[in-house]
Amino acid sequence: MEFAHIGTQSFAALALGAVLGILLPLALALVWVRKKHEPFKTVLVGAMIFFLFVTILEKPIQALVITGEHPAAAFLSANPVWWALVVGLFPGVFEETGRLFAFKAILKNRKNRETAVSYGIGHGGIEVLLLMGVNGIAYLVYAVMINSGAFSAVVEQAAAKAPAQAETLRTLAEQLAHYSFAGVGLGLMERAFAFLFHIGASILVFYACRDKGRFWLYPLAIGLHTALDFLAGLTIAKVITIPTLALEGIIGAFGVLVFGGAYFLLYRRDGYHPPARDRAK
Repeated sequence: MEFAHIGTQSFAALALGAVLGILLPLALALVWVRKKHEPFKTVLVGAMIFFLFVTILEKPIQALVITGEHPAAAFLSANPVWWALVVGLFPGVFEETGRLFAFKAILKNRKNRETAVSYGIGHGGIEVLLLMGVNGIAYLVYAVMINSGAFSAVVEQAAAKAPAQAETLRTLAEQLAHYSFAGVGLGLMERAFAFLFHIGASILVFYACRDKGRFWLYPLAIGLHTALDFLAGLTIAKVITIPTLALEGIIGAFGVLVFGGAYFLLYRRDGYHPPARDRAK
């Protein structure tokens, strides 16, 4: 089994994407905490909560529900709209509940509005680092394996045990062969919009926790997050067909609206500013 050779330009684009995926979220976090005199540990809390609630909890449970050998998985497989809804509901519930847990338990003494943004930078930043940085490094390794011929053996072994996984690897190899700097730009644009959404959602849940009369903002955040991923799920399941750029535009507009609404209606109107010494608690 042979795969298309990965050219120098594709290698350079993959390397650039990986480097930017690591450096940009770290740089943004450092600039923010220095400018606002925020403790960096708040950013770390956002990153750790994302890892716990998404990587450790959400993904395995979601995989069990969707792909397990049980009637629910069979129903979802036969009903793509319900499948897309479940795919959207999992990140909505787990990620927003993670934010709720962080603000209610770990950051319960942090009442200044900057806490919401610091957490959002950590939550959104670790996602960028994992999806573009860590995955980008893995793709570079795959590209080296493809050019050396070692990747073919991996795919053949996968085909013997898990045909679906083998097909995924074949598709990945084809994508890597055609990867370009335009792909890097599109990936950065997508992550930027998602980043804005995460900060906006963090602001919503922060005020849901700080002000009892605004607790409804927590289920609102779940609903908005679910709607965003539900749309993506519908396109994955081919229930609806939307050109890639149009889909990115819709997701981008959604992220900007959520961020803008949370920022201007909640964050900007907040007049509570605790002393600087209290921000490090």
